[in-house]
Amino acid sequence: MRILVISDEVSPVLYSERLGRGFRDVELVLSCGDLPFYYLEYIVTVLNVPLVYVFGNHDGVLITEWGEEIRAPRGCINAGGRVVEVKGLLIGGLEGSFRYRPHAPHQYTEWEMRWQMARLRPRLLWNRLTRGRYLDILLAHAPPWGIHDGTDLPHRGFKGFLRFMERYRPRYLIHGHTHPTTADTAPVRYRETEVIHVHGYKVLDIEVGRPEAGARGRSVSAPV
Repeated sequence: MRILVISDEVSPVLYSERLGRGFRDVELVLSCGDLPFYYLEYIVTVLNVPLVYVFGNHDGVLITEWGEEIRAPRGCINAGGRVVEVKGLLIGGLEGSFRYRPHAPHQYTEWEMRWQMARLRPRLLWNRLTRGRYLDILLAHAPPWGIHDGTDLPHRGFKGFLRFMERYRPRYLIHGHTHPTTADTAPVRYRETEVIHVHGYKVLDIEVGRPEAGARGRSVSAPV
């Protein structure tokens, strides 16, 4: 399956007529957060495929000029704090970043994020019982501790993500948040999970269902 993954930055390639021409073989879109709602709505409208997202730490309520409050992109699937099944893929979502301001939305301490992960546990165990695997993709905004993260508090990775990968063995952890100029963002294998960083967009080819040992998704260049 060909998947378009977006995060943190509006791409002029995608936000144009080239989206319909160059990405017609995309079957699913994943968003790691910190993107305008209008951008996600444009992509899901043009491609007419499911779009699964989590919120980033900069996402908030949009107030229109006539006073309407828009709290989420319309026509898209919020995976934050739950597991969804789309196109045969089991996708879990963990929104937000490390907390650096009191009471700010979509920001969490290490223990608050572990509570978010604990809420996924019943569905993960059910997946294991009925599907033979816990999860295919963990979609997050922030990176794991020590992988693609920064040294400042807002861009610190979560240690709980490492434990999650050790326990539930998702095939992929896909995240955004950090910038390629401030962190090493090359793909990293942690235990059985491939950790993929996205800034702007990437196109991934992955197999649906648990692949044989050694069969992994690969990042490909997108046609434009």
